[in-house]
Amino acid sequence: MKQCWLDIRSADSLKSALCQEAIHRRFDAIVAADPADLAGLPPTVLRVLLPGPELPETFGDADLVLVDPAVHPAAPAGVAAGTYIEVSDAATLELACASVRRDPYTVLRFTDPTNIPLEIVLAAAAGRGGDGNGVVITTIEKAADAPVYLGCLEHGPDGVLLAPQAPGEAGRLKDAVEQRTPDLELTELTVTAITHAGMGERACVDTCTYLAQDEGILVGSRAKALVLCVSETHPLPYMPTRPFRVNAGALMSYTLADAEHTRYLSELKAGSTVLAVGVDGRTRPAVVGRVKIETRPLLSIDAVAPTADGGRGEEVNVIVQDDWHVRILGPGGKVLNSTALRPGDKILGYLPRRERHVGYPIDEFCFEQ
Repeated sequence: MKQCWLDIRSADSLKSALCQEAIHRRFDAIVAADPADLAGLPPTVLRVLLPGPELPETFGDADLVLVDPAVHPAAPAGVAAGTYIEVSDAATLELACASVRRDPYTVLRFTDPTNIPLEIVLAAAAGRGGDGNGVVITTIEKAADAPVYLGCLEHGPDGVLLAPQAPGEAGRLKDAVEQRTPDLELTELTVTAITHAGMGERACVDTCTYLAQDEGILVGSRAKALVLCVSETHPLPYMPTRPFRVNAGALMSYTLADAEHTRYLSELKAGSTVLAVGVDGRTRPAVVGRVKIETRPLLSIDAVAPTADGGRGEEVNVIVQDDWHVRILGPGGKVLNSTALRPGDKILGYLPRRERHVGYPIDEFCFEQ
């Protein structure tokens, strides 16, 4: 889990309220310029002192003192020390690369609006020797920036440091850092009928993600029953693979934008988010780069979910392009050509259970057929 650090150096009268919020939301560290501001903080939070040009005579309750090589001649004795560096040019970037390979804690502030210096520092940290346990923290301007920094080189720094301007921002940072997509419990569905459905519009969802061979998106004609349509990562004899694409289904079909919310395929556009799902139920958000809606022959696939007593459960339908190269995932990641499906075949799906209103789950009467 990525770390959340709170900077109260410029918080003035809000210091107490911000500290209480950070403690309640289980922040990992609180950073202050004055040792007095760290007094009384519980041991559940790392108490970090980042002083001005003059080091104080005593460090109070500080667990860690950050020294800035630009203003502090040396690390203080008798206390755990880390490094704070403002990266603004090649020289300070070199200092940062050296620090992340050497020091137990490095806190970095980048002055220019580019992630390239951070990427260079992270590459340097990946090659550090010793126990490899140095912590790299990056300052951010607002909570919404956290995913951008934490996604650099896929792994990002170990955490982010925010100086909130108002109560509530610390909570938003924690939410942004902890945002995870839960695993889904997929169900084996039994195909009951395959029908040529005539002409209509189908949507190919092209993501900005390199999808795996056992990964796709969930699509269905009904909000409570979705089928796992596979990405175009499997070779075909007549065309190259498109590892970013899912030939998803008819444009009125539902898909999951995240674990809770559905969207119609017709609503997706560049910048939208869909939930990529693996055969083991793992999920991750995928940004949509493009949706191609074209007129094609359509195929209606009916299936049914089992019940606990072995009876007939939820009715499932998905309408896809009527072509052999459109594929659906089966148990164990088996890739099934849609036009080759027959009654009795097993496919993978997901049963959200609840009805939907403008994409949100809701408990009300709704019958889809």
